Amino acid sequence: MAIIAAIGRAARTKASGLLYGLGFFYNVLKETGRFFRRKQVGYKVLIMQILFTGYEALAINAVMAIAIGAAINVIGSSLLPQFGQSQLMYSILIVVITRELGPLLTAFVITARSGTAIATQLGTMVVNHEIEAYIAVGLNPISYLVVPRFIGVVVSMLVLTVYFNIFGLLGSFIVVQAVNPTPIGEYLGALMSTLTLADVFSGLTKALVFGVIVSVVSTFQGFAVNRASTEIPVAGIKAVGSSFILIIVADVLVTLVQYA
Repeated sequence: MAIIAAIGRAARTKASGLLYGLGFFYNVLKETGRFFRRKQVGYKVLIMQILFTGYEALAINAVMAIAIGAAINVIGSSLLPQFGQSQLMYSILIVVITRELGPLLTAFVITARSGTAIATQLGTMVVNHEIEAYIAVGLNPISYLVVPRFIGVVVSMLVLTVYFNIFGLLGSFIVVQAVNPTPIGEYLGALMSTLTLADVFSGLTKALVFGVIVSVVSTFQGFAVNRASTEIPVAGIKAVGSSFILIIVADVLVTLVQYA
């Protein structure tokens, strides 16, 4: 009976946490709609978030994209001719990078860098009673602290995904020349004839969903810190773990919808 009671309490806690999270997400969306209609100091936070999440992640994103694109080219060029399917090389390259790995790997990078930073930063503000100070002077913490980070992460996610796709599809061309030399005109022509708006839309849709997940989960976990400083690193860990799980689930669901 004790075990059943403990399971029941855990289930109720999870359910209440989920409802609180949905309410938090609703407030974030509501305040986001009001953000650009008023002048506020949140714009500085937005710019700094885009610089940290987007600009400072350009280098690692480019390296990953070139490595992944080159690996797909090398493997495909070696295996596909054995089955007489060399023409599928560009289709595989576009589907794997644009639809899947571009938004997914970018989301993982942003989660590991910005998700942890956002959760720990907001958690520190909670412990230092800075959130209470915002409330005391009549400022909504969601408007001034969460929304700029929400918008900054989503915008950075979209831009970095496009950036990843460009380097994955075109930047890898330089590396591939050492293994399987291909004229640039032929390479670009084959890519453009294979790439469709559906491929681009699919990748950007996932990028948008992943950006929302990372930003909302990270800010939520940051605000979930109570009063102990030892909870701050735990909030960062929870933000990363929860974001990874939700990103994978969302990736599967969006893929099922797109291919249904």
